[in-house]
Amino acid sequence: MLPQKLFGSFVAIVTPFNEDGSLDETSYRNLLRWHLQAGTNGIVACGTTGENATLTTEERERVIKIAIEECASKIPVIGGIASNNTAEAVRQAQWVKNLGVDATLVLAPYYNKPPAEGLFQHFKAVAEVGNPIIVYNVPGRTGVNISPEVVIRLAKEIAGVIAVKEASGNPGQFMEILRAIAAGTQSWKSPNFVLLLGDDAVTLPFIPLGATGCISVVANETPREFSEMIAAALAGDYQKASQLHFKILQLMNVNFIETNPLPVKTALALMGKIKPVFRLPLVPMQPANIEKLKKVLMELQLI
Repeated sequence: MLPQKLFGSFVAIVTPFNEDGSLDETSYRNLLRWHLQAGTNGIVACGTTGENATLTTEERERVIKIAIEECASKIPVIGGIASNNTAEAVRQAQWVKNLGVDATLVLAPYYNKPPAEGLFQHFKAVAEVGNPIIVYNVPGRTGVNISPEVVIRLAKEIAGVIAVKEASGNPGQFMEILRAIAAGTQSWKSPNFVLLLGDDAVTLPFIPLGATGCISVVANETPREFSEMIAAALAGDYQKASQLHFKILQLMNVNFIETNPLPVKTALALMGKIKPVFRLPLVPMQPANIEKLKKVLMELQLI
């Protein structure tokens, strides 16, 4: 049930665990229902914030299936995949398509640092599975940057590439992609191609330039505020959007005081939404940083 274009707040939802390390399906379902009530525009399951890297194939299937059970026909469900082996990425893409996701978030190949042509061919092969894909650029995690030229070429030449999640931290790169979109996409294979931010704190400033939303971390904790902020900005109400942005800006920042998703999962545990359980190599936050996180949550009256 994808809209013609992707707009709004797409939560990169956490994956809750029980004390024994198993999936906490009850807490996960409760989170999904909370997002539906709070106005979140889409669910991204098994992304970075969802600890995809430490989930088994069976667990990823379960996490995505539950999201579809709770949210299908209400808001889009996007499934995350990750591999630096193109054949394996294609296999994963086929698998999540068969589960029934509305689109697939495809991480750039990590570790082996492919050149521009290798990146293009990787995403082209995944797109040939036939499910809409969102290209996920996060060089701080993968060690490789997907240049604007590659992103634009994908959108121009491959119909199934519907968006890029831009988390490079490079505003110039965002603007190059947005400039190309603004110049006209009618002749592109993906004429409805959009840029979604992967960094909460810079989402608002880039909406006037053409960004249509964010795949968000902070939406885990403040789904209504973040969704309303984006909606206000898209409607041109920058006064309201700015008020909401500044209200939760400290939370956006403190969410990265340690490696994501440690702060956001700790915050949700402090809010009583999940248990504070991680999988190695992730470990609990440092006590001093937990106190900083608590201070922000208390100021927002979330705890």
